[in-house]
Amino acid sequence: MGRDGLLGAFEELVLLAVARGRGDAYGMTVRREIEENTGRDVTIGAVYSTLDRLETKGLVASSLGGADDDRSGRARRHFRIQPGGIEALARARETRSGLWEGIDLADLASDAEAG
Repeated sequence: MGRDGLLGAFEELVLLAVARGRGDAYGMTVRREIEENTGRDVTIGAVYSTLDRLETKGLVASSLGGADDDRSGRARRHFRIQPGGIEALARARETRSGLWEGIDLADLASDAEAG
């Protein structure tokens, strides 16, 4: 989040992907969720650094799951959204909705063609 308390664009995507995971999100599921819904290639490093930052800010919390045979016995770190994360998403949605209010894309296209 910036100094104004708003989420950055990638932070918002990561937080939304965690919310969609309903407590069972981990790095790769967050990455896949973002890639499938945006068409963007996302590095796992960018996802984990953002998850760490969101956790430091109290917007998500993590816990270690049980050992996983697919991961050579290493546990997965699961993330779940926290109340502050829900509030941050609500603010982001309100901000975007407010900015979109009164925007007519057809009018903009006409103005752009005339301009």
